[in-house]
Amino acid sequence: MKNLKENEVWFITGSQHLYGEETLRQVAEHAQIIAKELHNSEKIAVSIVYKPVVKTTEEIYAIVQEANQAPNCIGLITWMHTFSPAKMWINGLKILQKPLLHLHTQFNQDIPWNSIDMDFMNLNQSAHGDREFGFITSRMKVSRKVVVGHWQDKELHGEIDVWSRAASGWHDWQGAKFARFGDNMRYVAVTDGDKVEAELKFGFSVNTYAVGDLVEKINAVSDVQLKALIEEYEATYTLSDDLKANGSKRHSLLDAAKIEIGMRTFLEEGGFKGFSNTFEDLHGMKQLPGIATQRLMADGYGYAGEGDWKTAALVRAMKVMGTGLDGGNAFMEDYTYHFDPNNSLVLGSHMLEVDPCLTKDKPSCEVHPLGIGGKEDPVRLVFNGTGGDGLNASIVDMGNRFRLIVNEVEAVAPLKDLPKLPVARVMWKPMPDMKTGCAAWILAGGAHHTCFSQNLSSEHLNDFATMAGIETVNIDKETTIRGIQNELKWSDAYYQFNKK
Repeated sequence: MKNLKENEVWFITGSQHLYGEETLRQVAEHAQIIAKELHNSEKIAVSIVYKPVVKTTEEIYAIVQEANQAPNCIGLITWMHTFSPAKMWINGLKILQKPLLHLHTQFNQDIPWNSIDMDFMNLNQSAHGDREFGFITSRMKVSRKVVVGHWQDKELHGEIDVWSRAASGWHDWQGAKFARFGDNMRYVAVTDGDKVEAELKFGFSVNTYAVGDLVEKINAVSDVQLKALIEEYEATYTLSDDLKANGSKRHSLLDAAKIEIGMRTFLEEGGFKGFSNTFEDLHGMKQLPGIATQRLMADGYGYAGEGDWKTAALVRAMKVMGTGLDGGNAFMEDYTYHFDPNNSLVLGSHMLEVDPCLTKDKPSCEVHPLGIGGKEDPVRLVFNGTGGDGLNASIVDMGNRFRLIVNEVEAVAPLKDLPKLPVARVMWKPMPDMKTGCAAWILAGGAHHTCFSQNLSSEHLNDFATMAGIETVNIDKETTIRGIQNELKWSDAYYQFNKK
């Protein structure tokens, strides 16, 4: 994935001609200083680009129109240095297609007690200028984030970074393509959904491609390509004895490497940002992709199993949001429970496809029987995920809307060795506790597939959901069953009354 500094957030300051040229000169000077400070902040991952002060309806409309068309512009920060009459903003806000952050700040941190006069008051009017802008965005129901504080405050920089990372994920979805090798796992409900509505709502497309087309790419892998990738495996992972040169299962490693090269070629040539597959449709393949999928995810591709295109897209978006942060974002599944009354835990894993971005250890490369799929034993990377604060997120199709469910968790190292478990794994405690967290997730209709994050917060995903215009359900330390039940009822009522 690209460096997030390639993404631009345009800093747009509102004023009007009423105050005269000298005031407007100072407004522009202050706005440039703030934009530069934000751009250079170590806490903000994207580029903040100053744009000329807007003073009329026509200027506002023109800058919004330009932002809509600019390929690197992922959103706007607006600030009213003086009083900017909000009816000037109506036409521009009507056509706005990029995420919006309303920055409520002022140039001076402190009141200059001994020198303050009406000239100073006329220049520094954001205290009520931003309220005028806030009214029109509320009246027009414009989705946005409001950040309040002095522009030099590092905490404020962090809030802007959270929003800009969410905007980066949203921008990445626009025009993105996700491939499905095979269809949805038969009879499974939650992984299915309305792909047409998703493209209308989210901006990405999902289409199915024949496994035979992928097999053609796999069969076309050259000996030179294969040799280079095998050498990379040997240098990067600890190979089990049967996968080493002259080992009894060496052919499985060669087949797995050919699958990875073929899949990577297919995805690169098609311009895809993610994919799904299913063990029920592997015609022409020797094994279900294990290490191939794990490594493709580690390189930034979104993925989910059994045709779950919604989770594949979410994994991609969260990987973009987390670019450059310590820790990873990866496809995950709540697999089984440890119901110790004093220390209840979830064991998260999948059949094969757990992203090695979740560990700081050197993974072991192993081959084991799978038991489903009817193919040869697949190669996979085995490791333990690292501990720390995290979350699980899931997008589900509720019929009349999409819902994003977020459960904050505390990841922990496995309590004991798992010598016979031939897959990578992560363990965590759901917030606020096992009983409440799991019950709340089920009440909200959360999927068994998720994106597990080690570096994003609920705030990132709430900002993302605001940009997408979808419902969010947060399960955290404050959650109660009664509270979540009421919240879900209120949401149902809201979406019944706000049908489009």
